[in-house]
Amino acid sequence: MALTERTELIEEHDWSNELIGEMATVGDYVQLMKLRVMSLVVFTALVGMIIAPVAIHPVLGFIALVCIGVGAGASGALNMWFDADIDAVMSRTAKRPVPAGRVTPDAALTFGMTLALGSVSVLGLVAGWFAAGLLAFTIFFYAVVYTMWLKRSTPQNIVIGGAAGALPPMIGWAVMTGSVSLQSFVLFLIIFLWTPPHFWALSLFKAEEYARAGVPMLPVVAGNPATRRQIFYYVVALALSGFLPVIVGPSGIAYGVAATVLGGIFVYRAWQLLRTDEENERQNAVRVFTYSILYLFLLFAVLAGEHIVRLMVAS
Repeated sequence: MALTERTELIEEHDWSNELIGEMATVGDYVQLMKLRVMSLVVFTALVGMIIAPVAIHPVLGFIALVCIGVGAGASGALNMWFDADIDAVMSRTAKRPVPAGRVTPDAALTFGMTLALGSVSVLGLVAGWFAAGLLAFTIFFYAVVYTMWLKRSTPQNIVIGGAAGALPPMIGWAVMTGSVSLQSFVLFLIIFLWTPPHFWALSLFKAEEYARAGVPMLPVVAGNPATRRQIFYYVVALALSGFLPVIVGPSGIAYGVAATVLGGIFVYRAWQLLRTDEENERQNAVRVFTYSILYLFLLFAVLAGEHIVRLMVAS
């Protein structure tokens, strides 16, 4: 959707209506932060902190984790500010605070920028400016590079833009060590490869809405069969990358078994989607999308849990 069309759509709302300020609630601003995305960011960042080879004071670690979560919330708010036109024409997002008229675009922008500056500043003071710089880059990449540019210009939007969602484990590692490492990059790679099949599976049963919104998601541009093939290829690559923590550390046998089982199930479901007929495509796409969330959560949970058990035994 062209920028001029976006401007015209937003201007259709009477943002000067004094009732809007009264209608906005705390819940609306919480919704701007995309809590589901934030929870994934916090969880993967926590795993990066847990498996790091050093420790910091628990209070400082908690504050750092809150800052990472608030930074993710800032990205979500800035995304909702800019994407109000797209959100307004998609059923799953039309009731978000900005397109629904409960929060003005200016208020959403101010809220997002305040969260961004606050989270980066506090993280810099608590955990160092290297970790804060990574957080700032993540917010910038998601809000500007992905939201303002890639999402509207290329079917590879979620591939390149997925780097933003893959950085939290590296930020968590940097909080603990002041640097990044091969181990933290492996966690980045896993999430980076996970992102395309996760979102492309969603886009398979939301393709009409993306087309109406003018977003060039892969099914809209290349068609569903090509998207199913790409999902399968990425899932295979993801399943293989899931073994990298066994090779470079710090995982062991329990994680290796989990990666084998979880990866095998994911590949099988992606294969089912690849071979599906048109009648069952939506059902299989939903299964891939749903399982992708479970896959990432269990994989990272086992990685962190195994590390915690190892430390308890050692002590």
